[in-house]
Amino acid sequence: MPILLLIVDYMALLSAQKIAVYLRQHIDFLSMYHFMPDVPNLYFYFLVPVIFIAFLYNSHIYVNRMPFWEVIKKIFYSTILSTMVCITMMYFGYIAGGVSRIYVALLGITVFIFLCSYRYFFKKILFELNLMQEPVIIIGAGKTAELIVKQFESDTGMGIKIIGFIDDKPISKVLPEQYPVLGRIDEAEKIIALTQVNTVIIAAPGMEKQKLLVLMNRIQPLVKDLLFVPDLIGAPVINMEIQKLYDTKIMMLKIKNNMSRWYNKLLKRSSDIIFGYILFFVCMPVLICISIAIKFDSSGTIFFNAQRIGKNGNRFICYKFRTMYENADEKLQNYLLKNPKMINEWETYHKIKGEDPRVTKIGKLLRKYSLDELPQLINVVKGEMSIVGPRPYLPREKKAMGDYFNIIVTNLPGITGLWQVSGRNEVAFSNRLIMDAWYIQNWSIWMDIVLMYKTLFVVLCKKGAY
Repeated sequence: MPILLLIVDYMALLSAQKIAVYLRQHIDFLSMYHFMPDVPNLYFYFLVPVIFIAFLYNSHIYVNRMPFWEVIKKIFYSTILSTMVCITMMYFGYIAGGVSRIYVALLGITVFIFLCSYRYFFKKILFELNLMQEPVIIIGAGKTAELIVKQFESDTGMGIKIIGFIDDKPISKVLPEQYPVLGRIDEAEKIIALTQVNTVIIAAPGMEKQKLLVLMNRIQPLVKDLLFVPDLIGAPVINMEIQKLYDTKIMMLKIKNNMSRWYNKLLKRSSDIIFGYILFFVCMPVLICISIAIKFDSSGTIFFNAQRIGKNGNRFICYKFRTMYENADEKLQNYLLKNPKMINEWETYHKIKGEDPRVTKIGKLLRKYSLDELPQLINVVKGEMSIVGPRPYLPREKKAMGDYFNIIVTNLPGITGLWQVSGRNEVAFSNRLIMDAWYIQNWSIWMDIVLMYKTLFVVLCKKGAY
Protein backbone atom coordinates (compact mmCIF):
# COMPACT_ATOMS: atom_id res chain seq x y z
CA MET A 1 0.00 0.00 0.00
CA PRO A 2 2.67 2.67 0.86
CA ILE A 3 4.54 1.99 -2.40
CA LEU A 4 1.32 2.23 -4.43
CA LEU A 5 0.37 5.49 -2.71
CA LEU A 6 3.82 6.88 -3.35
CA ILE A 7 3.50 6.06 -7.07
CA VAL A 8 0.03 7.64 -7.19
CA ASP A 9 1.36 10.79 -5.50
CA TYR A 10 4.27 10.96 -7.95
CA MET A 11 1.84 10.77 -10.89
CA ALA A 12 -0.31 13.45 -9.25
CA LEU A 13 2.72 15.72 -8.87
CA LEU A 14 3.68 15.33 -12.54
CA SER A 15 0.09 16.04 -13.61
CA ALA A 16 -0.08 19.09 -11.33
CA GLN A 17 3.13 20.50 -12.78
CA LYS A 18 1.87 19.95 -16.34
CA ILE A 19 -1.33 21.83 -15.56
CA ALA A 20 0.57 24.63 -13.77
CA VAL A 21 2.87 25.07 -16.79
CA TYR A 22 -0.11 25.03 -19.16
CA LEU A 23 -2.06 27.60 -17.14
CA ARG A 24 0.97 29.87 -16.78
CA GLN A 25 1.64 29.83 -20.51
CA HIS A 26 -1.98 30.72 -21.29
CA ILE A 27 -2.36 33.70 -18.97
CA ASP A 28 -1.97 36.10 -21.87
CA PHE A 29 -2.36 39.34 -20.02
CA LEU A 30 0.53 38.41 -17.75
CA SER A 31 2.69 36.65 -20.34
CA MET A 32 3.60 39.99 -21.91
CA TYR A 33 5.49 40.86 -18.72
CA HIS A 34 7.03 37.51 -17.86
CA PHE A 35 8.65 34.99 -20.14
CA MET A 36 7.92 31.44 -19.05
CA PRO A 37 10.86 29.16 -19.83
CA ASP A 38 10.61 25.40 -19.97
CA VAL A 39 10.99 23.83 -16.56
CA PRO A 40 14.23 21.79 -16.47
CA ASN A 41 13.69 18.01 -16.46
CA LEU A 42 15.77 17.66 -13.30
CA TYR A 43 13.41 20.05 -11.56
CA PHE A 44 10.22 18.66 -13.13
CA TYR A 45 10.75 14.91 -12.73
CA PHE A 46 12.99 14.74 -9.67
CA LEU A 47 13.50 17.78 -7.44
CA VAL A 48 9.87 18.94 -7.11
CA PRO A 49 8.47 15.42 -6.55
CA VAL A 50 11.20 14.61 -4.01
CA ILE A 51 10.51 17.78 -2.02
CA PHE A 52 6.75 17.23 -1.89
CA ILE A 53 6.98 13.50 -1.19
CA ALA A 54 9.53 14.12 1.58
CA PHE A 55 7.10 16.40 3.42
CA LEU A 56 4.21 14.02 2.78
CA TYR A 57 6.25 11.12 4.13
CA ASN A 58 7.14 13.13 7.23
CA SER A 59 3.40 13.60 7.90
CA HIS A 60 3.04 9.78 8.17
CA ILE A 61 0.26 9.49 5.58
CA TYR A 62 2.06 6.61 3.85
CA VAL A 63 2.17 4.38 6.92
CA ASN A 64 -0.88 5.35 9.00
CA ARG A 65 -4.53 4.95 8.10
CA MET A 66 -6.27 8.23 8.87
CA PRO A 67 -9.72 9.77 8.45
CA PHE A 68 -10.23 11.50 5.10
CA TRP A 69 -10.16 15.06 6.46
CA GLU A 70 -7.04 14.33 8.51
CA VAL A 71 -5.25 13.20 5.33
CA ILE A 72 -6.41 16.34 3.49
CA LYS A 73 -5.13 18.50 6.36
CA LYS A 74 -1.69 16.88 6.25
CA ILE A 75 -1.55 17.26 2.45
CA PHE A 76 -2.53 20.92 2.85
CA TYR A 77 0.27 21.73 5.31
CA SER A 78 2.80 19.60 3.40
CA THR A 79 1.93 21.47 0.21
CA ILE A 80 2.48 24.86 1.84
CA LEU A 81 5.87 23.86 3.28
CA SER A 82 6.97 22.18 0.03
CA THR A 83 5.99 25.22 -2.02
CA MET A 84 8.04 27.46 0.29
CA VAL A 85 11.06 25.17 -0.19
CA CYS A 86 10.56 25.28 -3.97
CA ILE A 87 10.49 29.08 -3.89
CA THR A 88 13.69 29.17 -1.85
CA MET A 89 15.36 26.69 -4.17
CA MET A 90 14.41 28.61 -7.31
CA TYR A 91 15.20 32.14 -6.22
CA PHE A 92 18.25 31.52 -4.08
CA GLY A 93 19.68 28.42 -5.69
CA TYR A 94 18.90 29.46 -9.29
CA ILE A 95 18.20 25.79 -10.07
CA ALA A 96 15.08 26.34 -12.14
CA GLY A 97 16.46 29.13 -14.25
CA GLY A 98 14.09 31.84 -13.09
CA VAL A 99 10.69 30.16 -13.17
CA SER A 100 7.96 32.77 -12.70
CA ARG A 101 6.29 33.46 -9.38
CA ILE A 102 2.88 32.90 -10.95
CA TYR A 103 3.92 29.39 -11.93
CA VAL A 104 4.98 28.64 -8.35
CA ALA A 105 1.67 29.91 -6.99
CA LEU A 106 -0.24 27.84 -9.54
CA LEU A 107 1.92 24.84 -8.68
CA GLY A 108 0.97 25.01 -5.01
CA ILE A 109 -2.74 25.11 -5.88
CA THR A 110 -2.65 22.38 -8.55
CA VAL A 111 -0.49 20.06 -6.42
CA PHE A 112 -2.95 20.25 -3.52
CA ILE A 113 -5.95 19.58 -5.81
CA PHE A 114 -4.28 16.72 -7.68
CA LEU A 115 -2.85 15.01 -4.60
CA CYS A 116 -6.26 15.06 -2.90
CA SER A 117 -8.13 13.94 -6.01
CA TYR A 118 -5.75 11.17 -7.03
CA ARG A 119 -5.65 9.73 -3.52
CA TYR A 120 -9.41 9.92 -3.07
CA PHE A 121 -10.28 8.13 -6.31
CA PHE A 122 -7.42 5.63 -6.01
CA LYS A 123 -8.49 4.59 -2.51
CA LYS A 124 -12.16 4.59 -3.43
CA ILE A 125 -11.52 2.21 -6.35
CA LEU A 126 -9.34 -0.07 -4.23
CA PHE A 127 -11.83 -0.25 -1.39
CA GLU A 128 -14.77 -0.80 -3.74
CA LEU A 129 -12.87 -3.82 -5.07
CA ASN A 130 -12.15 -4.94 -1.49
CA LEU A 131 -8.41 -4.47 -2.06
CA MET A 132 -5.82 -3.11 0.35
CA GLN A 133 -8.26 -3.08 3.28
CA GLU A 134 -7.09 -3.67 6.84
CA PRO A 135 -8.97 -6.52 8.61
CA VAL A 136 -9.98 -5.40 12.11
CA ILE A 137 -11.66 -7.02 15.10
CA ILE A 138 -13.48 -4.76 17.56
CA ILE A 139 -13.77 -5.77 21.21
CA GLY A 140 -17.01 -4.32 22.52
CA ALA A 141 -20.36 -4.10 20.78
CA GLY A 142 -22.01 -1.09 22.39
CA LYS A 143 -22.72 2.53 21.51
CA THR A 144 -19.02 3.40 21.22
CA ALA A 145 -18.53 0.59 18.71
CA GLU A 146 -21.52 1.84 16.73
CA LEU A 147 -19.90 5.29 16.43
CA ILE A 148 -16.59 3.75 15.32
CA VAL A 149 -18.30 1.59 12.68
CA LYS A 150 -20.25 4.58 11.41
CA GLN A 151 -16.98 6.51 11.01
CA PHE A 152 -15.26 3.64 9.19
CA GLU A 153 -18.17 3.09 6.81
CA SER A 154 -18.47 6.74 5.84
CA ASP A 155 -14.76 7.56 5.58
CA THR A 156 -12.96 6.84 2.31
CA GLY A 157 -9.52 7.34 3.82
CA MET A 158 -9.57 4.60 6.43
CA GLY A 159 -9.95 1.39 4.40
CA ILE A 160 -10.97 -0.68 7.42
CA LYS A 161 -12.65 -4.06 6.93
CA ILE A 162 -14.44 -5.18 10.08
CA ILE A 163 -14.18 -8.94 10.56
CA GLY A 164 -16.48 -9.03 13.56
CA PHE A 165 -16.93 -8.26 17.24
CA ILE A 166 -15.88 -9.84 20.50
CA ASP A 167 -18.19 -9.23 23.46
CA ASP A 168 -19.77 -11.13 26.32
CA LYS A 169 -23.11 -9.32 26.14
CA PRO A 170 -23.48 -7.14 23.01
CA ILE A 171 -25.53 -4.07 23.89
CA SER A 172 -25.96 -2.87 20.32
CA LYS A 173 -28.95 -4.20 18.40
CA VAL A 174 -27.62 -2.90 15.08
CA LEU A 175 -24.08 -4.29 14.91
CA PRO A 176 -24.87 -8.03 15.26
CA GLU A 177 -27.15 -7.70 12.22
CA GLN A 178 -24.27 -6.30 10.12
CA TYR A 179 -21.26 -8.17 11.48
CA PRO A 180 -20.80 -11.48 13.31
CA VAL A 181 -20.14 -11.71 17.03
CA LEU A 182 -17.08 -13.97 17.04
CA GLY A 183 -17.09 -14.92 20.69
CA ARG A 184 -16.53 -13.89 24.28
CA ILE A 185 -13.74 -11.67 25.62
CA ASP A 186 -12.02 -14.59 27.38
CA GLU A 187 -11.73 -16.22 23.93
CA ALA A 188 -9.96 -13.20 22.38
CA GLU A 189 -6.56 -14.85 21.91
CA LYS A 190 -8.08 -17.88 20.19
CA ILE A 191 -10.21 -15.72 17.87
CA ILE A 192 -7.27 -13.49 16.93
CA ALA A 193 -5.14 -16.55 16.14
CA LEU A 194 -7.88 -18.06 13.95
CA THR A 195 -8.63 -14.86 12.01
CA GLN A 196 -4.95 -13.79 11.85
CA VAL A 197 -5.84 -10.10 12.12
CA ASN A 198 -3.06 -7.61 12.79
CA THR A 199 -5.25 -4.84 14.23
CA VAL A 200 -7.63 -4.95 17.20
CA ILE A 201 -9.69 -2.09 18.61
CA ILE A 202 -10.93 -2.16 22.20
CA ALA A 203 -14.13 -0.08 22.16
CA ALA A 204 -15.17 -0.44 25.78
CA PRO A 205 -14.49 2.88 27.53
CA GLY A 206 -16.57 1.78 30.51
CA MET A 207 -14.40 -1.27 31.24
CA GLU A 208 -12.72 -1.33 34.63
CA LYS A 209 -9.11 -0.16 34.56
CA GLN A 210 -7.60 -3.43 35.83
CA LYS A 211 -9.62 -5.54 33.39
CA LEU A 212 -8.60 -3.25 30.52
CA LEU A 213 -4.90 -3.50 31.41
CA VAL A 214 -5.09 -7.30 31.64
CA LEU A 215 -6.91 -7.47 28.30
CA MET A 216 -4.35 -5.20 26.62
CA ASN A 217 -1.46 -7.28 27.97
CA ARG A 218 -3.10 -10.45 26.62
CA ILE A 219 -3.71 -9.07 23.14
CA GLN A 220 -0.74 -6.81 22.38
CA PRO A 221 1.79 -9.64 21.76
CA LEU A 222 -0.56 -11.17 19.17
CA VAL A 223 -1.11 -8.16 16.88
CA LYS A 224 0.83 -5.38 15.17
CA ASP A 225 -1.49 -2.57 16.28
CA LEU A 226 -3.74 -2.38 19.32
CA LEU A 227 -6.04 0.60 19.67
CA PHE A 228 -8.31 1.39 22.61
CA VAL A 229 -10.93 4.04 23.28
CA PRO A 230 -10.31 5.75 26.65
CA ASP A 231 -13.15 7.04 28.77
CA LEU A 232 -12.72 10.57 27.39
CA ILE A 233 -15.55 10.81 24.86
CA GLY A 234 -16.51 14.47 24.42
CA ALA A 235 -13.17 15.80 25.69
CA PRO A 236 -11.12 18.18 23.49
CA VAL A 237 -9.09 15.69 21.44
CA ILE A 238 -7.91 17.49 18.30
CA ASN A 239 -5.33 19.62 20.14
CA MET A 240 -4.41 16.85 22.57
CA GLU A 241 -0.83 15.62 22.92
CA ILE A 242 0.54 12.65 24.84
CA GLN A 243 3.38 13.27 27.28
CA LYS A 244 5.17 10.25 28.77
CA LEU A 245 6.93 10.05 32.12
CA TYR A 246 9.03 6.93 31.60
CA ASP A 247 10.45 6.56 35.11
CA THR A 248 7.02 6.59 36.75
CA LYS A 249 5.19 4.84 33.85
CA ILE A 250 2.69 7.68 33.78
CA MET A 251 0.98 9.07 30.69
CA MET A 252 -0.30 12.64 30.73
CA LEU A 253 -2.63 14.22 28.20
CA LYS A 254 -1.87 17.82 27.31
CA ILE A 255 -4.78 19.85 25.93
CA LYS A 256 -3.73 23.02 24.14
CA ASN A 257 -6.08 25.99 24.11
CA ASN A 258 -5.30 27.27 20.62
CA MET A 259 -7.68 30.21 20.91
CA SER A 260 -5.72 31.63 23.85
CA ARG A 261 -2.55 32.10 21.78
CA TRP A 262 -2.01 35.58 20.33
CA TYR A 263 -0.81 34.37 16.92
CA ASN A 264 -3.92 32.22 16.45
CA LYS A 265 -6.12 35.16 17.43
CA LEU A 266 -4.29 37.30 14.88
CA LEU A 267 -4.58 34.59 12.21
CA LYS A 268 -8.31 34.13 12.76
CA ARG A 269 -9.06 37.84 12.81
CA SER A 270 -6.93 38.45 9.70
CA SER A 271 -8.74 35.71 7.79
CA ASP A 272 -12.10 37.16 8.91
CA ILE A 273 -11.16 40.62 7.64
CA ILE A 274 -9.89 39.29 4.29
CA PHE A 275 -12.80 36.93 3.63
CA GLY A 276 -15.33 39.34 5.14
CA TYR A 277 -14.43 42.22 2.82
CA ILE A 278 -14.13 40.00 -0.25
CA LEU A 279 -17.48 38.28 0.35
CA PHE A 280 -19.20 41.56 1.21
CA PHE A 281 -18.23 43.26 -2.06
CA VAL A 282 -18.87 40.11 -4.13
CA CYS A 283 -22.33 39.74 -2.57
CA MET A 284 -23.25 43.43 -2.87
CA PRO A 285 -25.50 42.99 -5.98
CA VAL A 286 -27.30 40.10 -4.23
CA LEU A 287 -27.78 42.20 -1.09
CA ILE A 288 -29.36 45.01 -3.12
CA CYS A 289 -31.73 42.65 -4.99
CA ILE A 290 -32.83 40.96 -1.75
CA SER A 291 -33.46 44.33 -0.09
CA ILE A 292 -35.78 45.38 -2.93
CA ALA A 293 -37.63 42.02 -2.82
CA ILE A 294 -38.23 42.29 0.94
CA LYS A 295 -39.59 45.80 0.59
CA PHE A 296 -42.09 44.71 -2.05
CA ASP A 297 -43.09 41.49 -0.25
CA SER A 298 -44.34 42.89 3.06
CA SER A 299 -44.44 46.08 5.08
CA GLY A 300 -41.66 46.74 7.53
CA THR A 301 -37.93 47.26 7.64
CA ILE A 302 -35.45 45.50 5.34
CA PHE A 303 -33.19 44.36 8.14
CA PHE A 304 -34.02 42.58 11.36
CA ASN A 305 -31.54 44.01 13.84
CA ALA A 306 -31.67 41.81 16.93
CA GLN A 307 -29.47 41.74 19.99
CA ARG A 308 -27.19 38.73 20.33
CA ILE A 309 -24.65 37.56 22.90
CA GLY A 310 -21.13 38.25 21.66
CA LYS A 311 -17.62 37.69 22.90
CA ASN A 312 -17.13 38.06 26.68
CA GLY A 313 -20.91 38.12 27.05
CA ASN A 314 -21.21 41.59 25.53
CA ARG A 315 -24.35 42.21 23.51
CA PHE A 316 -24.25 43.45 19.94
CA ILE A 317 -26.68 44.13 17.09
CA CYS A 318 -26.70 41.16 14.70
CA TYR A 319 -27.75 42.16 11.17
CA LYS A 320 -30.08 39.86 9.26
CA PHE A 321 -32.57 40.29 6.48
CA ARG A 322 -36.10 40.41 7.85
CA THR A 323 -37.84 37.11 7.12
CA MET A 324 -40.85 37.52 9.44
CA TYR A 325 -43.90 39.73 9.62
CA GLU A 326 -43.66 42.66 12.02
CA ASN A 327 -46.21 41.09 14.40
CA ALA A 328 -44.30 37.79 14.51
CA ASP A 329 -44.52 37.37 18.31
CA GLU A 330 -48.29 37.74 18.21
CA LYS A 331 -48.53 35.19 15.39
CA LEU A 332 -46.34 32.77 17.37
CA GLN A 333 -48.50 32.97 20.49
CA ASN A 334 -51.67 32.44 18.48
CA TYR A 335 -50.08 29.50 16.67
CA LEU A 336 -49.01 27.78 19.91
CA LEU A 337 -52.45 28.33 21.44
CA LYS A 338 -54.08 26.66 18.45
CA ASN A 339 -51.40 23.93 18.27
CA PRO A 340 -50.45 22.99 21.87
CA LYS A 341 -48.61 19.89 20.59
CA MET A 342 -46.01 22.20 19.04
CA ILE A 343 -45.08 23.77 22.40
CA ASN A 344 -42.67 20.92 23.20
CA GLU A 345 -41.00 21.24 19.78
CA TRP A 346 -40.60 24.99 20.29
CA GLU A 347 -39.01 24.47 23.71
CA THR A 348 -36.65 21.78 22.30
CA TYR A 349 -35.48 23.45 19.10
CA HIS A 350 -36.45 27.11 19.67
CA LYS A 351 -37.76 26.82 16.11
CA ILE A 352 -40.96 25.77 14.35
CA LYS A 353 -40.51 23.03 11.80
CA GLY A 354 -42.67 22.98 8.71
CA GLU A 355 -45.00 25.90 8.01
CA ASP A 356 -44.05 28.78 10.28
CA PRO A 357 -46.86 31.39 10.28
CA ARG A 358 -44.41 34.14 11.20
CA VAL A 359 -42.31 33.80 8.02
CA THR A 360 -43.02 35.88 4.91
CA LYS A 361 -43.02 34.51 1.35
CA ILE A 362 -39.62 35.94 0.48
CA GLY A 363 -38.47 34.98 3.98
CA LYS A 364 -39.04 31.28 3.24
CA LEU A 365 -36.76 31.52 0.22
CA LEU A 366 -34.09 33.42 2.14
CA ARG A 367 -34.12 30.89 4.98
CA LYS A 368 -34.07 27.96 2.57
CA TYR A 369 -30.68 29.05 1.23
CA SER A 370 -29.50 30.91 4.39
CA LEU A 371 -29.44 34.17 2.44
CA ASP A 372 -31.00 36.00 5.37
CA GLU A 373 -27.64 35.77 7.14
CA LEU A 374 -25.63 37.57 4.45
CA PRO A 375 -25.81 40.99 6.23
CA GLN A 376 -23.83 39.41 9.08
CA LEU A 377 -20.78 40.05 6.90
CA ILE A 378 -21.10 43.61 8.23
CA ASN A 379 -20.72 42.20 11.75
CA VAL A 380 -17.64 40.29 10.63
CA VAL A 381 -16.00 43.41 9.19
CA LYS A 382 -16.85 45.34 12.38
CA GLY A 383 -15.20 42.64 14.51
CA GLU A 384 -18.42 41.57 16.25
CA MET A 385 -18.64 38.19 14.52
CA SER A 386 -16.41 35.68 12.77
CA ILE A 387 -16.96 33.77 9.51
CA VAL A 388 -16.83 30.52 11.51
CA GLY A 389 -17.74 30.27 15.17
CA PRO A 390 -20.44 29.29 17.66
CA ARG A 391 -24.05 30.23 17.06
CA PRO A 392 -24.96 33.85 17.98
CA TYR A 393 -27.30 33.20 20.92
CA LEU A 394 -30.20 35.36 22.03
CA PRO A 395 -29.94 37.18 25.40
CA ARG A 396 -33.02 35.27 26.63
CA GLU A 397 -31.17 31.99 25.96
CA LYS A 398 -28.38 32.82 28.42
CA LYS A 399 -29.99 30.94 31.31
CA ALA A 400 -30.64 27.88 29.14
CA MET A 401 -26.96 27.84 28.09
CA GLY A 402 -25.95 26.92 31.64
CA ASP A 403 -22.27 26.09 32.17
CA TYR A 404 -21.62 26.24 28.41
CA PHE A 405 -22.08 30.01 28.49
CA ASN A 406 -18.61 30.69 29.92
CA ILE A 407 -16.96 28.56 27.21
CA ILE A 408 -18.96 29.89 24.26
CA VAL A 409 -18.47 33.59 25.04
CA THR A 410 -14.69 33.21 24.88
CA ASN A 411 -15.02 33.30 21.09
CA LEU A 412 -16.75 35.51 18.55
CA PRO A 413 -20.02 34.03 17.26
CA GLY A 414 -19.94 32.91 13.63
CA ILE A 415 -22.05 33.12 10.49
CA THR A 416 -21.48 29.40 10.13
CA GLY A 417 -20.13 26.75 12.46
CA LEU A 418 -20.12 23.13 13.50
CA TRP A 419 -23.84 23.05 14.30
CA GLN A 420 -24.58 24.62 10.90
CA VAL A 421 -23.03 21.68 9.02
CA SER A 422 -24.35 19.04 11.43
CA GLY A 423 -28.05 19.39 10.82
CA ARG A 424 -28.64 23.11 11.45
CA ASN A 425 -32.18 23.55 12.77
CA GLU A 426 -32.66 19.79 13.09
CA VAL A 427 -30.18 19.86 15.99
CA ALA A 428 -31.70 20.22 19.45
CA PHE A 429 -30.72 23.30 21.46
CA SER A 430 -28.76 21.25 24.02
CA ASN A 431 -26.74 19.56 21.26
CA ARG A 432 -25.94 22.93 19.67
CA LEU A 433 -24.37 24.00 22.95
CA ILE A 434 -22.25 20.85 23.05
CA MET A 435 -21.12 21.35 19.44
CA ASP A 436 -20.25 25.01 19.96
CA ALA A 437 -18.24 24.27 23.10
CA TRP A 438 -16.45 21.40 21.33
CA TYR A 439 -15.58 23.68 18.40
CA ILE A 440 -13.97 26.27 20.66
CA GLN A 441 -12.04 23.68 22.68
CA ASN A 442 -10.73 21.96 19.52
CA TRP A 443 -10.28 25.00 17.27
CA SER A 444 -7.71 25.09 14.50
CA ILE A 445 -7.50 27.14 11.29
CA TRP A 446 -7.87 23.87 9.37
CA MET A 447 -11.18 23.20 11.12
CA ASP A 448 -12.44 26.60 9.93
CA ILE A 449 -11.43 25.76 6.35
CA VAL A 450 -13.26 22.41 6.51
CA LEU A 451 -16.40 23.96 8.02
CA MET A 452 -16.51 26.69 5.35
CA TYR A 453 -16.16 24.01 2.67
CA LYS A 454 -18.93 21.89 4.20
CA THR A 455 -21.21 24.92 4.62
CA LEU A 456 -21.40 25.36 0.84
CA PHE A 457 -22.78 21.85 0.41
CA VAL A 458 -25.16 22.11 3.36
CA VAL A 459 -26.63 25.37 2.04
CA LEU A 460 -26.90 24.11 -1.54
CA CYS A 461 -28.54 20.89 -0.37
CA LYS A 462 -30.82 22.90 1.94
CA LYS A 463 -30.15 20.40 4.73
CA GLY A 464 -31.82 21.31 8.00
CA ALA A 465 -33.26 24.58 6.69
CA TYR A 466 -36.75 25.80 7.41
